[in-house]
Amino acid sequence: MFKLEVRPAQSRFWGFGSPILAAVFTALLGMLLFKALGKDPLSGLRVFFWEPLSSAYSLGELMVKATPLLLIALGLAVCYRSNVWNIGAEGQYIIGAVAATGVALMAGNDTGRWIVIPVLLAGVLGGMVWAALAALLRDKFNASEILVTLMLVYVATMVMNYLVFGPWKDPAGYNFPQTEMFAAATQIPRLMDGSRLNIGLLITLLSAVGLWVFLFRTRLGFAQQVGGMAPAAARYAGFSSRKALWLALLISGGAAGLAGALEVAGPLGQLTPHLPAGYGFAAIIVAFVGRLHPAGMVLSSILMGMFYIGGELAQSRLGLPKSLGGVFQGLLLFSLLACDTLIVYRVRFMPGSPVLKEA
Repeated sequence: MFKLEVRPAQSRFWGFGSPILAAVFTALLGMLLFKALGKDPLSGLRVFFWEPLSSAYSLGELMVKATPLLLIALGLAVCYRSNVWNIGAEGQYIIGAVAATGVALMAGNDTGRWIVIPVLLAGVLGGMVWAALAALLRDKFNASEILVTLMLVYVATMVMNYLVFGPWKDPAGYNFPQTEMFAAATQIPRLMDGSRLNIGLLITLLSAVGLWVFLFRTRLGFAQQVGGMAPAAARYAGFSSRKALWLALLISGGAAGLAGALEVAGPLGQLTPHLPAGYGFAAIIVAFVGRLHPAGMVLSSILMGMFYIGGELAQSRLGLPKSLGGVFQGLLLFSLLACDTLIVYRVRFMPGSPVLKEA
């Protein structure tokens, strides 16, 4: 009775308005969800959309959550604009944190503040190496980067668990699987007293500006985008698809690794099995809600950070599972997919369809 028909022209207005409409639908569906759980819908929306903005401390915590999401999403945007599907940024994030931890544990009480730079560089290199494994397998054996990057997430998790349960385990940690607390010199500077917000936010915002310049003001960024949109045209113009593959994955892996380094050298101060918080997967939603544009991803990372904090507040204040934050992430993704589908297609009623006649 109904048929999806390709629109002759897509609305440019709804191309930008679709994420906003998806966020509205997410809030409405969230109200129905709270009602079904026996909670006041307005109180539920309050913990997700108001409490994270209600005080300076809350804003600082929101930025702490949004920073790794935005940084990883910036790297993923390069991949997706290049038609390279890196799904395993979570693994690159973990290995970046592991590499940064290896350097941080070498520091002592007499180590200078200069150690912060090697710690962050180690995180970048760790993420790049992990992403390079996928690039190598795609380049040499035409292996799917979707499957390779995703499977490497589990390998990265096992590497981290081996270290925190084994060689790097804190002997004075009461048998908890965690490393020693990092030396004070390795802690990245904080922006506000009484808050965990640190210079990772500034690094991430500068990275967003750098990505904008790279994508829209350089020949190399133009080549990446042409290769993603029109591979045949890119080959005709002399752009190397191999170079685009390696560059996209290395940038993406480096950004995810830096996010991991900022996390362990910032809010956490040590490496624990609780490091994987799903940032690498949530950043995929951030990238697409932000339309793969740096400015859009800044806003979508804040929204996704609100979902993380909202899930924690829903657990402590409403007695609901913390995983409710993940439910809101999924609602946002599916709402966006539905809105984007209606941008490309229109629904037509088919009164003369065989199914209707038979009925």
